[in-house]
Amino acid sequence: MFWYENMLLMRRFEEKAGQLYGQQKIRGFCHLYIGQEACASGAVTALEKGDKWITAYRDHGQPLALGTDPKAVMAELMAKETGVSKGKGGSMHMFDREKGFFGGHGIVGGQVPLGAGIAFAEKYNKTGKLCICMMGDGAVRQGAFHEALNMAMTWKLPVIFVIENNGYAMGTSVERTSNVRDLYTLAEAYDMPAAPVDAMNPENVHVAVEEAAERARRGDGPTLLEFRTYRYKGHSMSDPAKYRSKEEVQDYKDRDPIEYVKAHILKSKFATEEELKEIDTKIKAEVMESVKFAEESAYPDPSEAFKDVYVQEDYPYITD
Repeated sequence: MFWYENMLLMRRFEEKAGQLYGQQKIRGFCHLYIGQEACASGAVTALEKGDKWITAYRDHGQPLALGTDPKAVMAELMAKETGVSKGKGGSMHMFDREKGFFGGHGIVGGQVPLGAGIAFAEKYNKTGKLCICMMGDGAVRQGAFHEALNMAMTWKLPVIFVIENNGYAMGTSVERTSNVRDLYTLAEAYDMPAAPVDAMNPENVHVAVEEAAERARRGDGPTLLEFRTYRYKGHSMSDPAKYRSKEEVQDYKDRDPIEYVKAHILKSKFATEEELKEIDTKIKAEVMESVKFAEESAYPDPSEAFKDVYVQEDYPYITD
């Protein structure tokens, strides 16, 4: 039931975000997670409290999966002071330290070496925790990706690298950008364990992440997982996605992760159709409550632009 409610929250939240963007209540860039919900939801059940997360700019789903208050996520989308990043980050820069979510990052591939660095800190401090570092298929063309994999394997860092391969780097298909179509095989150059995962199914995601997490906690180092997923919408709200056929999109919608879990719940009699409708109604109300909260929240004071820029620390070895 967790997967169903968790993924449905992401879906309804993103649907509302798309609507609000059309009304110009959300501005700037906005990348929706619709279709990819099983990636975050399946992974969160395979990890432990205290593990760290970091991802790219399609980052509304992960904090919601981790339990971040939808009100704070919606407020951030509307650039309000009550947002998770105090209204300063917007869609691409969610952050929730309490949940171990180290944010979405706007630079393609920029979060990959950061994920390795977070994992290094966990190993250095002997916490027994790990970092899961998510990226899009376009990020694997960046040199930082290869550098991070090399260092992570050399130092046996507790990190799970995840490529959320939705088939397109913005509007460019994987087939047009690389001779290597099976992206998980890029790990072979570093002798790193790797595997493809049908990520339209949260069960597959859970099993793959759980195995990678066990390896990391044993001290055996990183894993590269290629989550084969799909986004139903364009790359961002400004993308009409005309580079895809209707047949291609429909093929993935026929394998919708939420519908898959729903069918399993009904078949196993974990809940009735009526009970699932009640869950949907409850989640829609929760999303509308988050919209009301965000709309009623204030914008940050202009003075906030000068705060959180530098870390305020007393370093005894630095003199004036």
